[in-house]
Amino acid sequence: MADIFTDPPPGALAAVIRLHAEYYSRHWSFGLPFEAKVAAQLGEFALALPHPDARLFLAADGDDILGAIAIDGRDRADARLRWFIVAAQARGGLGRRLLHAALDFARDRRFPRLTLSTFAGLNAARRLYESAGFTLTHEAPASTWGMTVTEQVFALNLTSPPSPAPP
Repeated sequence: MADIFTDPPPGALAAVIRLHAEYYSRHWSFGLPFEAKVAAQLGEFALALPHPDARLFLAADGDDILGAIAIDGRDRADARLRWFIVAAQARGGLGRRLLHAALDFARDRRFPRLTLSTFAGLNAARRLYESAGFTLTHEAPASTWGMTVTEQVFALNLTSPPSPAPP
């Protein structure tokens, strides 16, 4: 079983960027613009760590980074859920564990609301978000990631009671 932790070892950011680049290239034909954007934004986020309102959660089995998720609340308005990814070989519960760790952190920091940006077609992720109480608040065509997709914004009111934790 993978361990979840918040102290990134050397190479962790590169591993998270690689997980994103490989998945979105293989399944969505996203190329270098997507990888560069993830690298730039994740790098900028990491430079702000440690920060009381931001956290990067990593999942690893030994030295292998198998997943990641971040809560970015540096602006102290609505916090954002970002860079959520789980390696194909680790799916089947790890994503739910990562999501609940991130939600617990956001609730502990007393953020009123959590938002995330994604796009239509990531059905397993959408089911996971909705099972945690997120609702779709906006969708529109956009080419933020180097190709046109239907971008979606989901939100979760954190003043509501939390959903049950995973087993």
